[in-house]
Amino acid sequence: MRNFLSVILFLFSVSSAQAKTWQGHSGPWGELTISSMYLEAPNSVIDVIAKPNSVTRWSFPGTTPSGVKSILIKAGVQGALVEALTTTPKLVISGSDVLLYPGLDDLLQLSTATRDTLYAEIAKSEQNEHYFEPVYILSDDAEEWLEKSNLSKAQKETFRRLVWHRANALVFSDIEALLGQAESKEEIDNTIRAVTRNRTLLVSEHFPLKNQTNEEFIRYWFAGQPESPRMTFIKAIANETSIDDTVDIMHFFPVLMRERTYTFPSIRDATKGRMPDCHWTSLNFFNLAPRDYYRNTKLAALQLTESYDAVSAPYSFGDVLCFIDNGNGLHTCVYVADDIVLTKNGENILSPWVLLYISDVSKIYKRTPTTQIQGYRLKKAS
Repeated sequence: MRNFLSVILFLFSVSSAQAKTWQGHSGPWGELTISSMYLEAPNSVIDVIAKPNSVTRWSFPGTTPSGVKSILIKAGVQGALVEALTTTPKLVISGSDVLLYPGLDDLLQLSTATRDTLYAEIAKSEQNEHYFEPVYILSDDAEEWLEKSNLSKAQKETFRRLVWHRANALVFSDIEALLGQAESKEEIDNTIRAVTRNRTLLVSEHFPLKNQTNEEFIRYWFAGQPESPRMTFIKAIANETSIDDTVDIMHFFPVLMRERTYTFPSIRDATKGRMPDCHWTSLNFFNLAPRDYYRNTKLAALQLTESYDAVSAPYSFGDVLCFIDNGNGLHTCVYVADDIVLTKNGENILSPWVLLYISDVSKIYKRTPTTQIQGYRLKKAS
């Protein structure tokens, strides 16, 4: 039986990096084979999103020109560049905001350490959207991210030089600089498509089972939930002994998440007022039909506290993992197996449903030493 992904390939564009394939850890979930690839938003999404311009702008709200100069100096920006950035035409005062318009040459003058410090300051304001929500390179390998990106040679070099570190994550924010290097409509389209790239794991289960009994395998993937259509396949494949092949584990997912995995939200999702987010994903995981009131954060939090029990590691299939910092819930995702989770990292239309290691998700949401992960398990139906 071959891995089966062809039924959903029309929903998005897949760039398969030439990444190695590795074996996961054995457990009650079975024997996993894992590799990685990148998803790019389909044209139906790219056609409707707001396009960035080709001029880099840094916004410093509620600041003065002297205050901005202090920020630059404190970050380690060299004196001549500080003066160039804080005089007209590169400095503009707009109401209570100070705006800087650095050129590509200015950006390339920043050292790695200075860029990390300065961009972290710029990222504090949502007005600087591509710094506030950067492109994450979760593999920590810019070359892997670039490999199938279709950026020009010059753009790839700019990307390499302008990546920065946000806490423990390698990220990129200077999308406008890449667009400024585009020399045709095709290169503009390629640039916009490239910055939608999201890494995901491809996870397959090997059969026949080796180190697990049929009973513990079935018990793990049933997760204590009532009988549902997916159980037919799980029972059948667990008892199969005449094959030697792999099956994508999304076939073990409940139908709603099987449809969503490896896809981007659609325009239809936007008609409900809010896009599906991480909480909608986590709390709807076992539902045959979505409960869209989970798009309301307060109702989602209420469901988590009333219908789930707090649990500690080791986690099981379907457990909701909540990233919490100082009592605030930052993100939720769903445990699958072998420290792999199903996650939607953001509410926006450019955030697909992907499989990642918990450590990858932690790079995005565990930004301070006080951030903790709390597990929750859906109570068994009475």
